[in-house]
Amino acid sequence: MVQLYHDPDNPGRLAIDKAFYARLAEAADRRTPVDQFILPIRTGRAWPVRQGQLCRIVAVEGPQVCDFNAWNLHNPRERFWAARTRQLQGAHVTTFDRLWSCLPYLRPMLTFTNDTLPTEPTPNGGRCHDLLGTRCDPYLYKLVEDRDFNLTCHNLLTRAIAPHHLTELDVHDVLNVFQVTGLDPVHEIYFMEPSPAKQGDLLEFFAEIDLLCALSNCPSGDLSVWIGQDGGDPLPTCKPIGVEVYDVDPALLEGWTPPEPVRIGSVYG
Repeated sequence: MVQLYHDPDNPGRLAIDKAFYARLAEAADRRTPVDQFILPIRTGRAWPVRQGQLCRIVAVEGPQVCDFNAWNLHNPRERFWAARTRQLQGAHVTTFDRLWSCLPYLRPMLTFTNDTLPTEPTPNGGRCHDLLGTRCDPYLYKLVEDRDFNLTCHNLLTRAIAPHHLTELDVHDVLNVFQVTGLDPVHEIYFMEPSPAKQGDLLEFFAEIDLLCALSNCPSGDLSVWIGQDGGDPLPTCKPIGVEVYDVDPALLEGWTPPEPVRIGSVYG
């Protein structure tokens, strides 16, 4: 018998008010834009999203993958925890899933309210919005290929958060937005497929706490061309990414309260 780490059909104390988040998504006429920008190809940027706000990541010109990090705006030691999120939500996220923070906090940082990408698996079993992998980085290129290569999402995220007094040590495992991935059935090795995103596709979330978010617009574009493979350069497949932040009508937030960290005694005995 297979024992699920978390059974979504019997969520218990982890149940969420889906009707509340659905109302936030549907009430497009009850939100006010407060920030909007375009992330050019092969760049990164960090920005705040306040608790109670909505944020959209938009494929403004077509397929393009991007790598997402998040921290507590006031305490960067509390940050998105990909492994626990994977155990609680699954290897790929969509509407009504959440991103959870690391220990010793363990609370939902954000909840997804809208996702226009397909949720059904590809013929190879891949799905979109990936928690299986992590960002590309220059250390792996040096280890595997013995070459210096600094056009990676790790580099871009590091540069993006530097103005916020964070460093390379604060960059963490990511949510790969608009990216299709899976595990091959023989070796359980991570695989990637080209992004299916179309112009205007989006992933939207509700900030449960004050967040600092960061995004890398992946140098590998839509993943239809591999960097270095037969001299390939995915530059022609790279496209900009849009980010939009909204205030919502306070009446829509009635009854909602920001989640508190889990409180225990002491882990030291």
